[in-house]
Amino acid sequence: MYSATEKALIASIWEKVAPHTEEWGGEALERLFAVFPQTKIYFKHMNTSPGSASIRVHGGKVMKAIGSAAGDVDNMVKALSSLSDLHAYNLMVDPVNFKLLSHCILVVLAVHLPSEFTSEAHLAFDKFLASVAAILSHKYR
Repeated sequence: MYSATEKALIASIWEKVAPHTEEWGGEALERLFAVFPQTKIYFKHMNTSPGSASIRVHGGKVMKAIGSAAGDVDNMVKALSSLSDLHAYNLMVDPVNFKLLSHCILVVLAVHLPSEFTSEAHLAFDKFLASVAAILSHKYR
């Protein structure tokens, strides 16, 4: 599914993301809520104002889950299984939102890693996030 080059690019990008999971995850959620305000419906329990502590904390959780998948690209289904269950059976989040958030994460990475986020890295990470979104959506069927 992933070439050795793609795996190396994903690992390299994630290595740079890992120290900033809460900050960059929060930024990705802020972008999601600003560009796609309908996604706020799933966060009624949370302060969705830009810069809120709630957004940063949840963004950190999202990014750490993505990090667990990045750390085991060959076995992402297992790494994301409990998260997939939670979203499909308990939270019932519209699966389209996983794709929307993926795009927001790509923008944040491009902003923070301008020299490292080459077109090749962008393509590999986009493919990776598409896989994450597909895995999280799988149990909806």
